[in-house]
Amino acid sequence: MVSSEHTSKQFDAELEGVRAKVLQMGGLVESQIRLAIESLTTSDEILMKKVIEEDHRVNAMEVEIDEACNHILVRRQPAAGDLRMIMTVIKTITDLERIGDEAQKIARMALLLTKRDSLNLPRYTEIKHAAELALSMLHSSLDAFARLDVPTAARVVRQDEQVDEEFRAIMRYLITYMMEDPRTISTSLEILFVAKAIERIGDHAQNMAEYVVYMVKGRDVRHVTVEEIEREARQ
Repeated sequence: MVSSEHTSKQFDAELEGVRAKVLQMGGLVESQIRLAIESLTTSDEILMKKVIEEDHRVNAMEVEIDEACNHILVRRQPAAGDLRMIMTVIKTITDLERIGDEAQKIARMALLLTKRDSLNLPRYTEIKHAAELALSMLHSSLDAFARLDVPTAARVVRQDEQVDEEFRAIMRYLITYMMEDPRTISTSLEILFVAKAIERIGDHAQNMAEYVVYMVKGRDVRHVTVEEIEREARQ
């Protein structure tokens, strides 16, 4: 009996360790996005290069957590809620790694934009606003994961509509900008790539929120309406 309790406590500690690592990875990715946007809006090339070079840390954390999950699956053979938690972690770190890639992409585009004539650069107000929305989604998804909070996860899924609308507004603005002055086409396309990266960050954060619903409720909600997810959260 004592041995069984000891094994159970070890298992719980392993699961908690994996959860903590996911949140640590999430914090790193959040930081990467903030630095990438800051580097873009301040034309700080040192910061841009730092974001690009630091991407390997995100990749390394994904590998480390994935290996820990595989170890738990092989040795502990978890079932029910514990198995769903491990599956959620494996999916979540994949999305976090891809968010890290998007942060790196923003930094790379920022480097290209610093070479442009500053007089031809449109304002970044809309980009910054869209980035803050996407960062809010990411932070809330991680919070929902940490607290097993389905209502918060449902709110994240709803928020993705806002990020999508921001992307469409930026695209309309840039099209107008290019039509008024065709010399700005190359610059505007690079900024559009940044906006698309932010929109993809929102998509990945939404995925993470949907995994939380699966982890807690045992229901796959990846291809259902926002309203259905909100109803699931209320039950």
